[in-house]
Amino acid sequence: MGGKQDGDEAYGKPAKYDPSFRGPIKNRSCTDIVCCILFLLFILGYIVVGIVAWVYGDPRQVLYPRNSTGAYCGVGANKDKPYLLYFNIFSCVLTTNIITVAENGLQCPTPQPVIQSLQQELCPSFLLPSAPALGRCLPLLNSTPPELPGISSNTSISQGISGLLDSLNARDISVKIFEDFAQSWYWILVALGVALVLSLLFILLLRLVAGPLVLVLILGVLGVLAYGIYHCWMEYRVLRDKGASITQQGITTNLSAYRNVQETWLVALIVLAVLEGILLLMLIFLRQRIRIAIALLKEASKAVGHMMSTMFYPLVTFVLLLICIVYWAMTALYLATSGQPQYVLWAPNASLPSCEKVQMNTSCNPMAQPVNSSCPGLMCIFQSYSSTGLVQRSLFNLQIYGVLGLFWTLNWVLALGQCVLAGAFASFYWALDKRRDIPTFPLISAFIRTLRYHTGSLAFGALILTLVQIARVVLEYIDNKLRGAQNPVARCIMCCFKCCLWCLEKFIKFLNRNAYIMIAIYGKNFCVSAKNAFMLLMRNIVRVVVLDKVTDLLLFFGKLLVVGGVGVLSFFFFTGRIQGLGTNFESPSLNYYWLPIMVSILGAYVIANGFFSVFGMCVDTLFLCFLEDLERNDGSLNKPYYMPTALLKILGKKNEALPGDKKRKK
Repeated sequence: MGGKQDGDEAYGKPAKYDPSFRGPIKNRSCTDIVCCILFLLFILGYIVVGIVAWVYGDPRQVLYPRNSTGAYCGVGANKDKPYLLYFNIFSCVLTTNIITVAENGLQCPTPQPVIQSLQQELCPSFLLPSAPALGRCLPLLNSTPPELPGISSNTSISQGISGLLDSLNARDISVKIFEDFAQSWYWILVALGVALVLSLLFILLLRLVAGPLVLVLILGVLGVLAYGIYHCWMEYRVLRDKGASITQQGITTNLSAYRNVQETWLVALIVLAVLEGILLLMLIFLRQRIRIAIALLKEASKAVGHMMSTMFYPLVTFVLLLICIVYWAMTALYLATSGQPQYVLWAPNASLPSCEKVQMNTSCNPMAQPVNSSCPGLMCIFQSYSSTGLVQRSLFNLQIYGVLGLFWTLNWVLALGQCVLAGAFASFYWALDKRRDIPTFPLISAFIRTLRYHTGSLAFGALILTLVQIARVVLEYIDNKLRGAQNPVARCIMCCFKCCLWCLEKFIKFLNRNAYIMIAIYGKNFCVSAKNAFMLLMRNIVRVVVLDKVTDLLLFFGKLLVVGGVGVLSFFFFTGRIQGLGTNFESPSLNYYWLPIMVSILGAYVIANGFFSVFGMCVDTLFLCFLEDLERNDGSLNKPYYMPTALLKILGKKNEALPGDKKRKK
């Protein structure tokens, strides 16, 4: 008994009964005010960075094409010339059949005036049938190169142009993709609707089938491991009879060679047998905790069914995440184009007497009318972007600030969603009478309460996670840059660092998630909530592991069911293999039938992941509430349990009731 007490004290003392506690505390104060102020100041600075980028940036550099002089097509003096035409002067230098090298340079078998035009880049060497795409003239599909003077259609230059055309079919492919979307968009929406319905039904029906489903899944895992053991034994026996041993083959870097040695299959057999034994022992000795996990899954299904609005909260999170990403992308784009382009005068034959009066390399304005001069070929060309301004000198720092803002805001939005959902589901658990004690709008109440009191706590947890994620990004960047120069020892050290940071990020996400649950319930600051959550989980570590694995297995099966079902239905429908649906339900005629199938599968995964993330948050919240309920209460009249009757029966506990009391509604 003394050892158990010492262990309990190592992870804190159990929570004590509080007669005033009735679920998420309403009378609370602001937490982590310093971090809240820091976060708001950072957001203000982020907005200032966006304004500076908007003032000094010029996205036309991305939106509009530029010609060889650096001038925009379709803007200013080129307003009537919106499309960029690529000159292909390589026709004079690609093959030896049409090129003769003389002492005075390269010659092409074309009239001399054309040669001069090509040298001055005043006209293209040939023209191809083309159409505008993104402001650029791209060759049409199946267009053939024209007959050039002195060039046979069978020469390699023609073959090269044809190959170029084959590689530039992106425009035609994009048109076909657009046509496929136009023909199938409503059927894609139908597939996404099916995914939504399947996700809802799976979650709501868990209250009825959670037990049998978990049992079937566990037996399925046991069956897969058993088959793996059988297969490894058969392979091992065959190779043993042949005498195929690693001592005969030796050590090699060809990993596929190890499939033909008996030791490989023996090791795999031992590993699978150990896993099978561990799983069987868990089923025998942890069956009580598995029953508790199943009961919590059923209760989570009831909670979601009682508060259906929580299932659509991921839409709010998605919109906020989209705003953060779009704002960062636009800010980064404007910052990247904040340098003012510099133009100078240039001529191909600046040494000619007629060009002596022109001051070359002096600044000019490409938006103005063409320069009138007796110097042949005089042009205002693009030289570089200026880097003398304050914004340009601070460009790198501003981009780093933007990346930090992206990570911090994204993590804060995700933290907001977790805390809001935890507050709503906690109000469900801590209600003795579900019809009377649950707030009218639990989700809205939790949302307002979280924003009002705990913005700083969410920012604190998001900042910790952001710093770890940025450290991982920096490490990946360094590893990518030094990959070619690293020796095996350095690669091993780098791999260890990356693995440690990955584990640290996973742990912080786990800790933050449970800290937000405690914040939603008790209204404490981040550090206290994280400590209390960690201690509570460590006092019940076996239950934590069992519930986590059972929930992961169930949600994985749910996602597989939804995504796989939508994928199979989409495949059979869009490939025309479902017959007898009538003319109104015939599959559309498509260029690429796999396109709507992939979009449907991706959309189904996003929908399923959003719904199941809410359900997972519900399970975690109810689990922490259940552990707190066990420590706070004892089932007496003054300290009744809040857990459902099914959990009370599993644990062998009950609540005392006054004579004549009505049965609690659970």
